[in-house]
Amino acid sequence: MLEGNRVSRISVRGFAVASATAVTAVGSVVGVASGSTAQNNDAEATAAGTTLLADIPAGQQAQVQTASLTQQADVQAIAADASAKKDAEEAARKAAAETAIAKKEAAEKAAREAKERAEAKAAASRDADRSTNVDVAVKSSYTIAEIQAMARQMVPSGQFQCFSNIVDHESDWNYRAVNPSSGAYGLFQALPGSKMSSVGADWQTNPMTQIKWGLNYMNERYGSPCDAWSFWQANNWY
Repeated sequence: MLEGNRVSRISVRGFAVASATAVTAVGSVVGVASGSTAQNNDAEATAAGTTLLADIPAGQQAQVQTASLTQQADVQAIAADASAKKDAEEAARKAAAETAIAKKEAAEKAAREAKERAEAKAAASRDADRSTNVDVAVKSSYTIAEIQAMARQMVPSGQFQCFSNIVDHESDWNYRAVNPSSGAYGLFQALPGSKMSSVGADWQTNPMTQIKWGLNYMNERYGSPCDAWSFWQANNWY
């Protein structure tokens, strides 16, 4: 059996690699136990020019081990910081990309809505232009059905019910209706009634002239008959 001092003379290659040296020392002991003379001789050769584990006081050995553990902890902390930084950068890139997509979608939606409003306005304008070209034979009197038929020719189908609601409340489709207290006149109770002369001089006797004026008024003042009806519902006038 080899002498104990040979086993204890496994070299330590400096304080900074104490942990690795401990592993080497264990390997050397295993080699000795199995009868490996070569490993033992290598250990003796190395021990000649290095600091020996046996030569380091116990207190200093503890300090070396503590320093090694501290160094390992520092390395792990650095690695953890690097990983956290990478994760944060990736999260920031992802958030920026999502924000850019959201802004793009919002801009596209706003553009679509603006286009739809412009198209609706243009359609309403075309409808209004067509309404001014509707010709109806002048008569001495008109039934409610005839007046409503005139209105249907001029008012866009999607707006007719709102248009009709206003006329119902203002005059019950009586184109000669007069308010005894204010003098408001016609289908839309224009005040004064003479303002309808901007469309035609026959505003007192021709419901077509009154319908043209009323439709123009609703479009110009409120945007559409339905917008005018919404205002009427809230205020009982328009």
